[in-house]
Amino acid sequence: MIDFMIILCASAGLILGAISGLTPGLHVNNFAAMLLAASPILMSYGLSPYHVSTIILAAAISQTFFDAIPAVFVGAPDSDTILTVLPGHSLMLEGRGIEAIRLSAIGSAGSIVAAILLVFPLSWIFSRYNDLLMKYVGVLLLVIALFMIKTENGPVIEGQGSLVHLKYKAMAVLVFLTSGFLGTFAFNHESMFQSPLGLEPQPMLPLLSGLFGASFLIISLSSGTSIPEQKDTDLHIPAGSLARSVLLGSLGGSVIAWIPGVSPSIAAMATRLGAPSTGEEFLVSISGVNTANALFSLVALYAVDKPRSGTAAAIKELITMNWDILVQMLVIIIAVGAASYMASIGSARVFARVISRLNYRRLCLGVLAGLTAMTLAFTGWFGLLIFFISTIVGMISPLAGIRKTHAMGVLMLPLIVHYL
Repeated sequence: MIDFMIILCASAGLILGAISGLTPGLHVNNFAAMLLAASPILMSYGLSPYHVSTIILAAAISQTFFDAIPAVFVGAPDSDTILTVLPGHSLMLEGRGIEAIRLSAIGSAGSIVAAILLVFPLSWIFSRYNDLLMKYVGVLLLVIALFMIKTENGPVIEGQGSLVHLKYKAMAVLVFLTSGFLGTFAFNHESMFQSPLGLEPQPMLPLLSGLFGASFLIISLSSGTSIPEQKDTDLHIPAGSLARSVLLGSLGGSVIAWIPGVSPSIAAMATRLGAPSTGEEFLVSISGVNTANALFSLVALYAVDKPRSGTAAAIKELITMNWDILVQMLVIIIAVGAASYMASIGSARVFARVISRLNYRRLCLGVLAGLTAMTLAFTGWFGLLIFFISTIVGMISPLAGIRKTHAMGVLMLPLIVHYL
């Protein structure tokens, strides 16, 4: 018999996930915490802990589809989409914003299918070897960082000489360490992030908004960019590359869901190391990582009884995970994923019509003002200082002609230090 209350709860979660995804700076973990706090009131109206858990889970999955929209059309990232800005916003400036969201949605939807196929083998592996994995996380992250730097050769320019790649590698080291020390300093002084409005402080907001949001927008402002008409173009990616990108994203998200503190962006970057890829392929992979990570955070809760995300932590407080509940929730994930796929592409078409009519310079200035206001609201004056410094550091990569992914040192260096 169909439980219509489950359908209503999943629909409510989908809407909440869409709201959090479309609102830069607002994360589904905020909704998870609020729903957990409000669960006694909700249960007094007849909802069970399982129903509340369904809302939280649906919101977590839904957000991974919708959060690409502000990253692509506005250039405003959150902690899960900081690398989506790079290829996604570039496609938007080519008039291919709807295509970028479709690629992102395919990555997310495809990763659900692939991740479900990986549930059994990965659950078996990590439930037995989780402690061994945790012992070498720091070494793995260090290897990834070194490989990123090793493969940095800068732009190909005639007549530069055979040793010019060393200059770009040195700049990559500078960006990685500078952003890494900034991240370490910020995380070691979390108590100084104080919201003047009494909101929950978000230390990563000024760091990531400055490194990957404001710096990108300032560079765009100085280049005199304008927004072209957004056309609903066909996909410019071969079927084989699309399938490979989905699989890599799903695998990356499935693995890092077991490792506390490692962000989906780091996993997406790691899956593409050593393999030449287009912006379209990277966009598919990082979207797949985000969704697979949300799915496997639930699986990790079942397999090792340890929450690996704010969503999983909230669900753990409400229900005891068992095999039957896990299967039911996987079905919910499939249904919410299918609905989110269609809704996110429809939303992208609306955004595309609106964005084409806007003055790009005013849009950038408006987003910069919004990021500044959010930083002040969530983290106070100390956060505003971190935001200003992060923005300066974030501008080094494009001005030096190196990949901006080196600024991921802001998250990687603190994790390397922690795990080593």
